[in-house]
Amino acid sequence: MSASVQPHARQQAAPPATLTALPAVPESVPQQDFAMENMLQEFRLRKARPISRTGANFTNAIEAVSANKTRSLLTMLAIFIGVAAVVAVFILTQGATAYFTNQILSQGATSITIDAGIGRTRGPSRRTTGRQLSFEDYQAVTRLPSISASSPIFSSSGGQAVYQKQNWKTRVSGVSPDYENMASWDMAQGLWFNEGDNASARPVVVIGDTVYQNLFVPLNINPIGQSITYRGQPLKVIGVLAPKGGFNLDDVIFTPYNTVRYRLSNNPTNVDEIIVQTTTSDSVNQTVRAIQRVLEHTHHIAKGIPDDFTITTADQLLQQVQQGTSMMTTLLVGIAAISLTVGGIGVMNIMIVSVTERTREIGIRMSMGAKRSDIRSQFLMEALVLCIVGGILGLLVGLAAGYKAATSFSFPFVITPTTFILPFAVSSTIGLVFGLIPAIRASRLDPIMALRRAK
Repeated sequence: MSASVQPHARQQAAPPATLTALPAVPESVPQQDFAMENMLQEFRLRKARPISRTGANFTNAIEAVSANKTRSLLTMLAIFIGVAAVVAVFILTQGATAYFTNQILSQGATSITIDAGIGRTRGPSRRTTGRQLSFEDYQAVTRLPSISASSPIFSSSGGQAVYQKQNWKTRVSGVSPDYENMASWDMAQGLWFNEGDNASARPVVVIGDTVYQNLFVPLNINPIGQSITYRGQPLKVIGVLAPKGGFNLDDVIFTPYNTVRYRLSNNPTNVDEIIVQTTTSDSVNQTVRAIQRVLEHTHHIAKGIPDDFTITTADQLLQQVQQGTSMMTTLLVGIAAISLTVGGIGVMNIMIVSVTERTREIGIRMSMGAKRSDIRSQFLMEALVLCIVGGILGLLVGLAAGYKAATSFSFPFVITPTTFILPFAVSSTIGLVFGLIPAIRASRLDPIMALRRAK
């Protein structure tokens, strides 16, 4: 009885058949075989999980990109630079358009600008050859019944504004009392000059924020009531303008135009520019034609002879702004497109190299039942991941660069949904276009030939 028990005990103590020790792997087996075995094991596990093909391809793409970090980063670099450039340019042009549009609209849709120079009524010419505008021209134009506000502009530039030991090179513009509202200036301190100041040519000025910051802030002095000197003439500060920003708009001193004519200018008759506003927006075109007739009469311009002045409406200025920003956008986006194309070619070349290096993997997957569409989708997904990651990084840097560029020009920082959609659309398109050829090449590999070539 005991003899029969002992064999039974020995039988139970024996290890199960399923736990039979696996044969040891020789040290001479290449490291690539271990990596391939791990890949096959992971492939079997994924096949058993309820994961969509797209999700599996995305996971594979992330792993493939992470496996070659240096090469992936270099591949994404051109995409990153191109997308960053596109985003920064887009933000800058949007800000520039918004800024200039606001500046033009701040003068009102009824504003009309008259400049000296040869050009037709609706032309953009600003040449200063030929006859200049005169104060008599200004007086004749302002007699038109459809004009509600007007101002000549007499400029005196190149002089130094001096207060005590502080000095600042700026320009003085002689304008009418109407100009404050016409140009939508706001007062930070003090008051704008009035008709009495202009009629008497009083030596009073309203200074811009830049002049205030450079002459009075360093001395911590309230400028109201203080006298500055410009070209040897003492001028009393009666107001300080609120800052507008952008292209030195705040670097200015305004004074009554008669003050410039009789105190600061050697030629009191020439006018640099005339700005008028009409009573209604409907009367703008009619007023333009009336101004043209008046100036042709005062300048003695015969019929058929080109005008020696230029008349521009607010709508025409807006069109010029849009044309200018469109040209700048086209130029800079073209440069960015070249960078993106180079980046796309780089992605395509890297993906072709990846297909060559992973020939054995492709052959094994296809021999285990993977369809050609699966292989194509996998490599296409890898190209998309490379480009989209580069696009995301480019978006972040482009936002920072666009903000820096916009604020340096005092443009508003304008962000629209297009700002975020554009990088993903561009990077995805590049990934699809330039990743398609390597993906198709990988999917067309014969599994048997792929395994043979990989040995």
